[in-house]
Amino acid sequence: MSASTYVVRGMACGHCAAFVTEELETIAGVTGVAVDVESGTVTVTSDEVLHVAVVRVAVEEAGYELVPKT
Repeated sequence: MSASTYVVRGMACGHCAAFVTEELETIAGVTGVAVDVESGTVTVTSDEVLHVAVVRVAVEEAGYELVPKT
């Protein structure tokens, strides 16, 4: 089991959270998604460690931007 938290730019409401959750749940191996709109973060739980590029594609498909870690 793996859990990773990402910063997502552009989320402002519950609808935003739903769009991001829906896209992330389509990734193979994802077992849970927890969005915190207030902090702009998403925590993804999965069977294995996910490659950040896969997460980025899903977030962008939902219409938002994954903020790179610095």
